[in-house]
Amino acid sequence: MAEFFKFKRLKIVEQIGIVLFFAVLIPMTISGFIINNINQQSVRSQLRESAVLIANMVSDEIDFFTDSVHQILEQVASTLNYFPTKEAKIKYLNKIIKELDYCEKLEIVKYQSELDGIHERNRKNKKATVSVQLQNKDYLVATYTIEALNGVLFRSLKDDKRQIYVLMDDGRLIASHNYTDKVFGETMSLLPKYSVLDTPVIFGDIKNQPIVYVKKADPKITIIVNTTEKITRRAITDNRAKIILSVLMATFAIMFVTALYTYYLYINIRQLFKGIIAISKGNYERQIRLLTTVFTPHEIVFLAFEFNRMASEIHKSYLQLKKNNKELKQLNEFRSNLIDTVSHELRTPLTSIQGYTTRLLRQDIKIDEETRQKSLRIIKTQSERLKRMIEDLLTIPDIDGMRLRTIMEPVWLPEVLASSANLLKNKEDKEIIINISEDFPFILGDKGRLEQVFVNLLENAVKYANPETKIVVDTRFDDKKAYIQVKNDCPVIPKHKLNKLFEKFIRLDDNTTRTTRGTGLGLFIVKGLVEAMNGKISLSSTKECGFCVSLEFNLTSVEEVEHENDGKSNRTGSKS
Repeated sequence: MAEFFKFKRLKIVEQIGIVLFFAVLIPMTISGFIINNINQQSVRSQLRESAVLIANMVSDEIDFFTDSVHQILEQVASTLNYFPTKEAKIKYLNKIIKELDYCEKLEIVKYQSELDGIHERNRKNKKATVSVQLQNKDYLVATYTIEALNGVLFRSLKDDKRQIYVLMDDGRLIASHNYTDKVFGETMSLLPKYSVLDTPVIFGDIKNQPIVYVKKADPKITIIVNTTEKITRRAITDNRAKIILSVLMATFAIMFVTALYTYYLYINIRQLFKGIIAISKGNYERQIRLLTTVFTPHEIVFLAFEFNRMASEIHKSYLQLKKNNKELKQLNEFRSNLIDTVSHELRTPLTSIQGYTTRLLRQDIKIDEETRQKSLRIIKTQSERLKRMIEDLLTIPDIDGMRLRTIMEPVWLPEVLASSANLLKNKEDKEIIINISEDFPFILGDKGRLEQVFVNLLENAVKYANPETKIVVDTRFDDKKAYIQVKNDCPVIPKHKLNKLFEKFIRLDDNTTRTTRGTGLGLFIVKGLVEAMNGKISLSSTKECGFCVSLEFNLTSVEEVEHENDGKSNRTGSKS
C-alpha cells in the first residue's frame, strides 16, 4: 500500500514545467478565451448600434432631401403664379432646372391622370417623382434620377463597407450603396413580412452580421442596412485572430524566457551537484564555476561563493591534517628510532662499563696495576661516549622547539679542535689532520656546544671514511668570518640525498651504513647547534673531497667581549 502512494521526486526542470503549465499556459488560455468572448460581444454590440445609426442617418437624409425638394418646388410654384403666359413659365422652369443639380425635369400638368402617368413612368425607369399643386389646380412635377438620389443619400457613407438599400413600398429598389445581387437576394429573403413603421428593427439569423430595416410612412419607403461577412470578418474574426496571436506570442515569450532561465539555472545547479560530488569523493580542490548572467539568481551566486570558500577551508584543513599526519608518522618513527637507538647504542657502553666495573670489584682474583688502569680508561671512555649520546638525545627537543640555549663568548678555535680530537673515539686510528694557525682569531660561540659539534663531525668522518684514509680539517678566515671544512675520503653522495642528511634518523642506504652503527642524529644536532650560534652549515660531495662539511662562524675580538662584559657588570652594579 505504501508503494502505491510513493511518488517520484521531480527534478527542477520538471517542476518548473508543471508550474509553467498550471500557472501560465492554463491561465493564459482561459484569459484569451474570455478576452476573445468579451471582444466579440463588444464588437457585435458596436455593429448592431452602428447599423441602427446608419439606418437612421439614411432616413434623416431622405427626410431632409424630401423637405428640401418640396421647399424648392413650393418656391418655384409660388413664383410661377406671377408669370402671365405659359411660355414664360416654361422658360423660367428651364432656367431653374439648370440651377438644380439633382433635378432631371420640371413640368406642369393639368390633370391627376397625367400626374399618375408621370409617376408610373418614373417608377418603371427607377426615378423619383415629387409634385406640388399650383393655385390654378395644375401640378408642378419634378423628376429626379436615382444617381442623384444616391449622391445625396450616401455622400457621408462613402468609406463605409455596409450594403444599404432604399426600397419603395412595393419592394422596388430605388437607391443602394455597395450593391451586389447575391447579398441583396439573401437579405430580401430574411426581411420580415410584417413591418414596424418608423422604428429601426434588427433581423437576420447570424448574430455577428446584424441587418437593420426602417420602414417609413412618409414617404413610403423601406431602408435596409446589411452588415456583410467582410465587415464581420474585419471587425470580429480579424480581432479574434489578433487576440489569439497576442496570447500565443505572450505565451511563447513567457515560455522562452522561462526556458532560458531554467537552462541557466539547471547548468548552475549541475555545477553545484558536481562540486558536492567532488567533495564527497575527496577532491577538496574543486571549485564551482557558475555561468553568470542576468538570469543567475543572487542566492545561487551566494551559495557558490560560500561553497568555494568552504571547499578552500576544507582543502586547507585537509592539507594541514595531512601534514599533521605526516608529522605524527615522523614522530612515531622518531619514537621507534629513539627506542631502537637507546636499546642498541646505549647498551654497548653500559655493557662495557658494567663488565669492567664487575671485573674490578672481584675479590677472588688479583688484578695488576696495568690491567686496572686499562679497565678504568675503558670505563672512562665508555662513560664519556654515553654522556655524549645522552647530551645529543637531550639536545633534540631543544632544537625542535627552538629553545636551545647557548652562552656566546670568544672561543679560540685551535683549542676546541684539539679538545674535540682528543675526545673522539678512533678505533681504526685514522689520522686526523687539523690545518689551523696559532694566530687564528677568536670566533663567537659556545665552547661546549662547539666541542659537541666537532666531536660529532669528526666521529662521523672517521666512521664513514674509506679504510686507511685521512680526516682533514681545513680552516681560513677573513675580516668578519671564520670558515672550517671537515673532509673525509668516501664514495660520492648524490646531491639530492645530501640535504636529507640534516633530518633526524636519516642514514644513507649503502654498504657503509649497513655495517656501521649510528643513530642518524649527528648532522641534525650539528645543524641545530651551528644555527643556534648564528653560524651556517652546508654539505657537498665530490670525487676530490669525498664528503665535505663546510662551517661558517662570526669572528670577534677579546677586547670587544671584555668591554661588553664590563658594561654588563656596571649595569648590574648600578641596579643593585
